[in-house]
Amino acid sequence: MKTLIKNGQINTKRNETTPAEIWIEEGKIKAIGTGFPEAEFDEVFDAQGQLITPGLVDVHVHLREPGFTYKETIEAGTKAAARGGFTTVCAMPNLDPVPDTAEKLKQVYDIIKRDAVVKVLQYAPITENLRSEELVDQKALINEGAFAFTNDGVGVQTAGTMYLAMKEAAKNNKALVAHTEDESLLFGGVMHAGEKAEELGLPGILSVTESSQIARDLLLAEATGVHYHVCHVSTKESVRVIRDAKKAGIHVTAEVSPHHLILIDEDIPEDFGFWKMNPPLRGIADREALIEGLLDGTIDCIATDHAPHGLEEKSQSFLQSPFGIVGSETAFQLVYTHFVETGKFTLEQVIDWMAVKPAAIFGLKAGTLMIGAPADLAVYDIAHATVIDKKDFLSKGENTPFVGWEIKGETLMTFVNGKLVWHKGE
Repeated sequence: MKTLIKNGQINTKRNETTPAEIWIEEGKIKAIGTGFPEAEFDEVFDAQGQLITPGLVDVHVHLREPGFTYKETIEAGTKAAARGGFTTVCAMPNLDPVPDTAEKLKQVYDIIKRDAVVKVLQYAPITENLRSEELVDQKALINEGAFAFTNDGVGVQTAGTMYLAMKEAAKNNKALVAHTEDESLLFGGVMHAGEKAEELGLPGILSVTESSQIARDLLLAEATGVHYHVCHVSTKESVRVIRDAKKAGIHVTAEVSPHHLILIDEDIPEDFGFWKMNPPLRGIADREALIEGLLDGTIDCIATDHAPHGLEEKSQSFLQSPFGIVGSETAFQLVYTHFVETGKFTLEQVIDWMAVKPAAIFGLKAGTLMIGAPADLAVYDIAHATVIDKKDFLSKGENTPFVGWEIKGETLMTFVNGKLVWHKGE
């Protein structure tokens, strides 16, 4: 099968683009250029003069299957990812059952093989059933396809457990990926500890709940030599300790989510669960530190932390609602609109943070437009504005405060191994 994507633009440097056509053959990029004769191709797709990027890579999504299919399924979650321009996603293991044995992990991959429309790499947990102190059999899980190890959703509370897990992960050459949250410092908090929490009469989550566990883990990572990756960084203190650790030569990488780059706690208008996420929306100084951290390389990539929930459970007070926000279908669009369009980031930087870097830091064959690379591509309309409408969501979740926001960068087409998996209007 020979496929041509014609009449496109690819990013060359900063915000500059150049006309390009992509020749795809046998699922890989055969050539990038112009003037290819259309008659020689089995399929021809018109990019309509719009931006072609490498397929985006999201190292942090929740697909909820098995166990919570009323929130999301692998089919729905990967269709949502494709609609957002993502071609590779890494799925968290807070499932039921938790994939903490090779047999359980195989069951998840069986569903992925059957239903996923984009590439899915499945995390395995650090400990049995996420909450225990018993380490999983990492080698057995790696043999069954474990991408990396994380207890996302809960922090590993015991330093000794984390140390032993890091030693094993380092030996197995796998990343140890951490949701950092010292539960002894939570005090029942549901949103950032600040003036807005006081105004709404809600218990706050201290910044040190996150940053203190990162500081602990960074020293453990130094002692073990593991690749330690920090999930969804949200505080200025976290950025500071990660920056210092990188200067000290510790093998640490980190991600930030679009909602923490764009929103702060003062934006929360009322006590409504769509605004409840973990980590919570922080203060303006935290947001500034996150942006600075991206720009100076302290934070390596952008990840969505796509976390769908049922409408009824999210339409409650902060005190009753679960944590989480959906993001697969809006991440690139929000970042492009709020940072590239305003001149704060370049298009090149955003592609780097959302495709190139997440693939590179985890050693994935993804995130690049190169001859011979997998033909994982996305086409975006960066010329025209649209409005985020929950009726358009392919995810089963609609729990986001961004509904109604005007954005540019709507996805027109997404290709995985040269196969069209999303086409606007179809």
